[in-house]
Amino acid sequence: MKDVLEGYATAATAGFIAAYDGLSSESIYEHVIDLFPSHNAKVADIGAGTGRDAAWFAHKGHDVLAVEPVRELREAGQALHTAANIKWLDDRLPHLSAVLTWGTFDLVTLSGVWQHLTDEDRAIAMPRVAAMASPSGLLIMSLRHGPGAAGRRVFPVSSDTTIERAVACGLRLLRRQDANSVQAGNQAMGVSWTWLAFEKVRSSDTSKQR
Repeated sequence: MKDVLEGYATAATAGFIAAYDGLSSESIYEHVIDLFPSHNAKVADIGAGTGRDAAWFAHKGHDVLAVEPVRELREAGQALHTAANIKWLDDRLPHLSAVLTWGTFDLVTLSGVWQHLTDEDRAIAMPRVAAMASPSGLLIMSLRHGPGAAGRRVFPVSSDTTIERAVACGLRLLRRQDANSVQAGNQAMGVSWTWLAFEKVRSSDTSKQR
């Protein structure tokens, strides 16, 4: 991940930050937005970038932990989005050593993140991400298919493998939706996405399945 994080740090110009923060969270999450908690939820946004989505969740009344390892993006987000119900944390995949001390969350999001991990790192990360979700909590992920931007390497990602790993970690698949990119530049490069929504299985539900 080090080279990817350095790539984002280099790319974090004023223009990049404005473009990133200017995207519509509602459009980005359109395929899973109906699953989100309506109010008063505890949300963890992993790879929060400039805090665009964190601010959107906070505006809806949620308490948000914005997890972002790139200092340039994190500091830009702190300056742009000052709502009291957004907390910022410097932590990174695959281990997420610091975030696990914050307890569990009603909603965990990884938007545009998973493709930057090697398959080995994904195997490490999935149990940690799954552990962040509270019983009946949600994990929402977007998987990028296609080339990455210069300096921000991506790795091929399998939807089936991701689902299998999530299920093995006590998550139940609620939705799988393939979608086009909302960004014209990505569309021109042939980038597409798969949105996955999981629910954390309660221990009582697990016992019933045995």
